[in-house]
Amino acid sequence: MLHADAPGPYGHLGHLGATPTAHGGRLRVYSRHATRMELCLFDPDDPNWVTEAVEMRPNRHHVWSAEHPDLRVGARYSIRVDGPDGPTHAFDPHRHLIDPYARGLARTSSGEWRSYVQNDDFDWGGVPKPGIPLDHTVIYEAHVKGLTKLNPAMPEELRGTYAGLAHPTTIAYLKDLGVTTVQLLPVHQSISEQRLIKQSLTNYWGYNTLNFFTPHAAYATRHAQFGGTGAVLREFKGMVRLLHEAGLEVVLDVVYNHTAEEGLDGPTSSLRGIDNAAYYRHTADGEYIDTTGCGNTVDFSLPAAQRLVLDSLRYWANEVQVDGFRFDLMATLGRDRHAHYDPDHPLLAAILDDPALAGVKMIAEPWDVGLGGWQVGNFPAGYSEWNDGFRDRARNFWLTDAAAGRHAGSAPEGIGSLARRMTGSAHVFAAERGPLASVNFITAHDGFTLADLTAYDHKHNLGNGEGNRDGTDNNRSYSFGVEGPTDDQRVVADRRKAMRNLMGTLLLSAGIPMITAGDEWGRTQRGNNNAYCHDSELTWHSWDRAGWQEDLQRVTARLLALRRANPALRPVRYGKWGETVPSATQMDWYNKEGRSMTMLDWDSPQERTLQYLAASTPEFEEFNRVLLIVHGLEESVEVTLPSHVGVTEYTLLWDSSHDDISGIEPSHVPGERLCVGPASMLLFRAHGGPAAGPGSGGPGVESPASVDGDG
Repeated sequence: MLHADAPGPYGHLGHLGATPTAHGGRLRVYSRHATRMELCLFDPDDPNWVTEAVEMRPNRHHVWSAEHPDLRVGARYSIRVDGPDGPTHAFDPHRHLIDPYARGLARTSSGEWRSYVQNDDFDWGGVPKPGIPLDHTVIYEAHVKGLTKLNPAMPEELRGTYAGLAHPTTIAYLKDLGVTTVQLLPVHQSISEQRLIKQSLTNYWGYNTLNFFTPHAAYATRHAQFGGTGAVLREFKGMVRLLHEAGLEVVLDVVYNHTAEEGLDGPTSSLRGIDNAAYYRHTADGEYIDTTGCGNTVDFSLPAAQRLVLDSLRYWANEVQVDGFRFDLMATLGRDRHAHYDPDHPLLAAILDDPALAGVKMIAEPWDVGLGGWQVGNFPAGYSEWNDGFRDRARNFWLTDAAAGRHAGSAPEGIGSLARRMTGSAHVFAAERGPLASVNFITAHDGFTLADLTAYDHKHNLGNGEGNRDGTDNNRSYSFGVEGPTDDQRVVADRRKAMRNLMGTLLLSAGIPMITAGDEWGRTQRGNNNAYCHDSELTWHSWDRAGWQEDLQRVTARLLALRRANPALRPVRYGKWGETVPSATQMDWYNKEGRSMTMLDWDSPQERTLQYLAASTPEFEEFNRVLLIVHGLEESVEVTLPSHVGVTEYTLLWDSSHDDISGIEPSHVPGERLCVGPASMLLFRAHGGPAAGPGSGGPGVESPASVDGDG
């Protein structure tokens, strides 16, 4: 595999970038096709003034190097590269380029970028990584700036910064909510696309990476931005340390699939000028093959590109101590020299096999926009994957099916499709991978927020400057009869219950749940489903919340507490019919009459009610059993609670029909008839010891796994 310092085809690419020596520093840069390269050092007080131009020499592996006594901490430098002409080359010996391995970047007065030698010193104080097991992991996807920019509980200078994310009020909020893992939208240094700059807009999300080793300086406090070499990095590391002290993990959303150099007419800042043919995917006549939709695609069939990713991951996981990575458009990282996705791609394997990355969470966005780009379920064991099928089925069941029922008199399908997703998507992920291969989500940074899913039938993206053409039209949303804000209390009540149902579906399902920051309190973007270019109050989080938003936040925290307390909701493995599989969940399926489900019960749009008993098969926790009722019709139904060997009583833990169940009778017995409200979910603790039975962690003959439907 591609271990960073191993012998073999990639060992010769070790120690790239600037490294200290006994007499200054050494710079090593890979370029297979360059004919000349020089290191440029700049005046400490004027990053436009070259004080030294040092000739670099190549070795037989096309690694160019130079040493200089002034290449020390704080030194600003660039490289200039010359090479042959031709359709696949873009050499310009006069252009100052960023070292791909630069750990620090500085901007000149004219807007150019300079690499600088970073000060990596930091005292971690012996604080370890939390090491949260996957089955206990709850991801909270957040934007560094947006999460705290408007938080009045912290000093103004900390709002919207790395330090603000680690402020005691932010940490207390995350801990009280009950999430375990903060997944940050891109924090590698990024810039806005040329098109957005001309429109006076900005790439707020940051999916336009300039460099894979440098933290985005604008998210640091002004004190750090002007605090000298290493100050921004120290603030970032300080954030990681404080979150770790609180038991919270940090996962980075990383964008290796393309760079900020855009298409051939975009800015040349680094890889294109160093060796366009050795880093980017293109045709023989020089046209870029774009599988990312961003103008260029890094070619991961080439060794230098593979090595660049591995070294970047090692740096952030070890020297910056982050806990995991979510790979944007990761199908691109698995494309071979013919641009075909290969699950056995050496880079995908190397990321998992690298001992320096052992124990690091690896999460794939398992698609890109190229041919054959949808690869959900096709990544190697060891990756967890965003499960868009879970998202789509949950939205269908609670939103578009409700719309169809109102307009056409019937939902288009029964409950089986949703049940498969809630119980681990065993039809998508291989048995040896189990339910933790699935990262379940209802929303993400792109698309409608949870509140907007229930308030808009159509996107409202005119503010993005593209005539409302950008962003998906396939939102699977439902406004419940009124587009946008309304005072109609019937519509408002339906929307809020739909939010509770969607959040309950997410947090009571097998797999790893991901909450988009703000969904827990009903954040809106006013119907914009592609707000990537808005750095404003449209995308920042309000901390001045209405009573119903505080209610939804309490419901989310309650659901997370129930998930923690009930291991039957978070199996590690798929069960097998008739077997007891350790750390799986045995399931028994019942219809509304409390009898075993039939095919009609699974399939019929008129029978959208399911009860299932989930019993843990514990290895490390106490035995636990719960009953979940899912009812997907917009009228009440009478449900007979199932009788099951070993179950003596059911205690109501949560009912999505209500914000608060404290005034509802909690105790019920098997065989009791219970009125379940329209379109709702109920969770019960099932009391009584474990008993042998026909249950399964995956369904048997009459089960979701055998129901025709989604793939």
